[in-house]
Amino acid sequence: MAIKKRPFKLFQEFTENEKAGGLLLLGCTIFSLLATNLFFPHSYSHLWHIEVSGFSTLHFINDALMAVFFLLIGLELKRELREGELSSVKKAMLPVVGALGGMIAPALIYIGINIHTGSIRGAGIPVATDIAFSLGILSLLGKQVPLPLKVFLTALAVADDLGAILVIAIFYTASLKLYYLLGVIALSLLLVYLNKKNIHHTLIYLIGGIILWIFMYNSGIHATLAGVLLAFLVPTSISNKWEHTLIKPVNFIILPLFALGNTSIEINKAMFEGIVNPNTIGIALGLVIGKPVGILGLSFLAAKLKVCSLPHGVKHKQLLGVGMLAGIGFTMSIFIAILSFEKSIQLDYSKIAVLIGSLISGILGYFWLNFTLKK
Repeated sequence: MAIKKRPFKLFQEFTENEKAGGLLLLGCTIFSLLATNLFFPHSYSHLWHIEVSGFSTLHFINDALMAVFFLLIGLELKRELREGELSSVKKAMLPVVGALGGMIAPALIYIGINIHTGSIRGAGIPVATDIAFSLGILSLLGKQVPLPLKVFLTALAVADDLGAILVIAIFYTASLKLYYLLGVIALSLLLVYLNKKNIHHTLIYLIGGIILWIFMYNSGIHATLAGVLLAFLVPTSISNKWEHTLIKPVNFIILPLFALGNTSIEINKAMFEGIVNPNTIGIALGLVIGKPVGILGLSFLAAKLKVCSLPHGVKHKQLLGVGMLAGIGFTMSIFIAILSFEKSIQLDYSKIAVLIGSLISGILGYFWLNFTLKK
């Protein structure tokens, strides 16, 4: 019996480890690139474009499964606003200011480079932070990381997610279809009413969420935002249970599937000839330079103006390291790239730029924090 339990115990220990999510995403990305270009050059890419009832495999992952990912983001954001690091103005000010700087600077760098090109829609790509990857790399530094620094990065990433959600809702919404939008509003009001009446049946909110997704999908607003909206409509008792239930399926099924499907990029000589362009340069510089400069710059300014103060035991040079880790855009950046360029060669270029920018940011952040924390 002990022998049979051992693999399950190892798997359980792996999923409980905060490094696991980031490592799995990295492994899926490497496998996807190798499978596309070496192992199964034709069949692997075809797998993600098999259609059933008008939905390709990749379409289902990006529009349906990722709505569950956004539901989890919404639930985490709701918890942080209710009782976490964003629950009061004093607690929230520094991470919110940092997140704001970490969105403005990359967007400005991108816009400055692409102002006279047709790629301006990509300005949202470098504004995002992948919380699983960034926290996973921070955890590699072990006990030398002060708890307030870890809390700051977590709150910063959550605030950054809120910003990315707003960017998607405002700048990546197609032409609106009024009837479906009215359906979204009416169903949302109904769920609010049920919540106020203390009707807490999980099945009601689950069915309501599916219908909400259908309305959102047809309204012109990206369907994944139905997940965020639903998170704020369900009662607290249900949201706590859903958050606990969804963490592992999202981190170990949905996000790996997203990585496997969306990093299936064919790399050839022709691609390398065109990969250095204003769009890719804007994305890479936005992540590698814009993120740390924006986060540190606005946080430093806010602290000097006494709008907020640094957590106890945390220094500005350590915030710079956190800013570097925040340059790991990966999941959210690739997702916004899909919304920006859809099925064009510029999308593949953007994905590669995100991977390169995220890799450089992760390496720089790890070694910078390792040096400053030891000092």
